[in-house]
Amino acid sequence: MLRMVYMMSNREAMNEVIAFYRDMNGMLTFMGSYPTYGKGTGTRKVSNVTANDGIDPLISQGSLTLSQDSRYLFAVNAGSNSISSFIVTDNGGLVLADVKPSEGVQPNSVDVFADLLYVSNVGNAANPFASNICGFRIGDNGRLTHIPGAIHHLSTMNAQPAQVLFTPDGSKIVVSELTTDRLSVYHVNDYGTATGPIINASMGTRPLGAYFLSSGILLVTEVASSALSSYAMRDNGILDVISGSVPNGQKTACWITVTRDERFAYTSNTLSGTISTYRIDDNGKLTVLGHTTSTPVGTPTGIPIDARVSKDGRNYYVLNGNQGTISVFNIHDDGSLVSLQVAASTHYPYFGSQGLAVL
Repeated sequence: MLRMVYMMSNREAMNEVIAFYRDMNGMLTFMGSYPTYGKGTGTRKVSNVTANDGIDPLISQGSLTLSQDSRYLFAVNAGSNSISSFIVTDNGGLVLADVKPSEGVQPNSVDVFADLLYVSNVGNAANPFASNICGFRIGDNGRLTHIPGAIHHLSTMNAQPAQVLFTPDGSKIVVSELTTDRLSVYHVNDYGTATGPIINASMGTRPLGAYFLSSGILLVTEVASSALSSYAMRDNGILDVISGSVPNGQKTACWITVTRDERFAYTSNTLSGTISTYRIDDNGKLTVLGHTTSTPVGTPTGIPIDARVSKDGRNYYVLNGNQGTISVFNIHDDGSLVSLQVAASTHYPYFGSQGLAVL
């Protein structure tokens, strides 16, 4: 089984994907860097919604995403308004397959279902912040083809997307809108276009990271209240709250990922430097269990951002936005995290790195 972890440098001069080999115990070894032939934003934020401190410049989850079959890896180039696709080789290396315009300005999140890819574009102050989502088809060689008629506005022209996410069956797309406190839902049509949005109010303010359980239950982080909410989705795209804004007592819960058995969820609490563990019951109800520092006590404090769980379910990985390092944890049966490593390489920048994809 291929075991890899990928992160994105988001460098202004040339964005690149950084690859790490993941051993049997989950520990990381730097493997190589692969240019996207597009530009990142460096430490520049895509908007002024959050502090311009060089951490989390894309203000999103899903800027680096693997296809469902793990054959391809996709990266956004927010500095040059494009998407790069890579073929994942048998040893985990990457071969550039394509670079295509994102059909918008400042792409910050991408998701894939089968051969369909959607990207969210933030826009910018000059247009002014004309945000959208846009659809592409993925060819057998990893090349991208824009789908005619597949550019769709959000709930307002200047809503700022934080994540674009397919439902488990691919029938709908959800976009978390950071600046409107809304969750916009689109129905995906046979040709890859979408209709909508069906506009849902977020339970809490500043929704950012989102994750679908296999049952269709949706989990969404809320930055302002540092909380997590769960929702059930009706066929018509309306979201019904299960657990509303369950606070973790930390600061700025931004990213969300879930264990393989879907019993536990983890939020990255950026300003607290911690990860919170939530229990998920069979009905999607959430309970906070505790917190773990992203980096070991007594070492330089890591500010956690993008996070993923390995496909074998054994390890949790989180990118520290203030260091450009990846913290590695072992996941115990009770959902608790045990620190194993803080992996670093001189091949990526200290600030500005973003995105995480894990095999």
